[in-house]
Amino acid sequence: MALGGNPIFNGKNFRGATQAPPVPSYSHGQNQYGQPQYGQPQYGQPAWAAQPQMTSDQLQQMYNQPAAGPAETGRMTFDDVIVKTAACLAVLLLGAAVTLFVAPGTASLLMIVGALGGFALGMVNSFKKQPSPALILTYAGLEGLFLGGLTRLLDGMFPGVGLQAVIGTLAVFGVTLALFKSGKVRATPKAIRFFMIATLGYLVFAVINMVLVWTGAVQSPFGLSSSVHIFGIPLGVFIGILAIGLAAFSLVMDFTSIEQGVRQGAPEKYSWTAAFGLTVTLVWLYVEIIRLLAILRGDD
Repeated sequence: MALGGNPIFNGKNFRGATQAPPVPSYSHGQNQYGQPQYGQPQYGQPAWAAQPQMTSDQLQQMYNQPAAGPAETGRMTFDDVIVKTAACLAVLLLGAAVTLFVAPGTASLLMIVGALGGFALGMVNSFKKQPSPALILTYAGLEGLFLGGLTRLLDGMFPGVGLQAVIGTLAVFGVTLALFKSGKVRATPKAIRFFMIATLGYLVFAVINMVLVWTGAVQSPFGLSSSVHIFGIPLGVFIGILAIGLAAFSLVMDFTSIEQGVRQGAPEKYSWTAAFGLTVTLVWLYVEIIRLLAILRGDD
């Protein structure tokens, strides 16, 4: 498991699901008359010893049957993750469409509701013991309201950034997935340590920047990101490129966790957890891309 990445995949619930529990063993027991009795547990004995012996015809019929795949045994598959991720993104797009076609004042209100509600449900889903499809899809819908409102706001200021951000998100996702499948990008321990340090530094900067904007210490809507320049380039460009790189590497760790979950036989229900984790990372990636584009357009 790619420890240090998306906390949704690193929680006990998803990680614990990929660890196969020990199989109990049974053997013949004896009743009070000393006769054999099946189904009595006794440590260290094979499981078949607890059952009556099969006939040769029954054994041959069992051997001739095709081996059960992950779908037949209730295990998570890549197809499960793809389908459920597509469902989350479809609900997200539906939520975004709502904020794009309502009145501007209503869109702003829905954006705030989506941001707060999405954050709250994101925390609930992250720490919930069992994945809840209803809560995960509701989270996707709320994030759709937030992203739709944000896109409408920034696209009104800088026409075209919304479409550019969508294309950019799909491009980064596609390239990251292709590099991961080719084996050229992997979540190595060294890379994960750098990711954790860089992410912590980014979060510290984001909190400080947010406080400066809220208190009015910095008048720019993007705070230090657009008001501070290095060699004539807004600070937000460097921060934005770093954040997009972190989000892309977070996708690599998500892919690694999903791959290991499938290989180790995680229950099928955890494909919802995987879909939720991917949705969270894609939302982060989109926000960073559209913010970077807005900063670049605002500095023209």
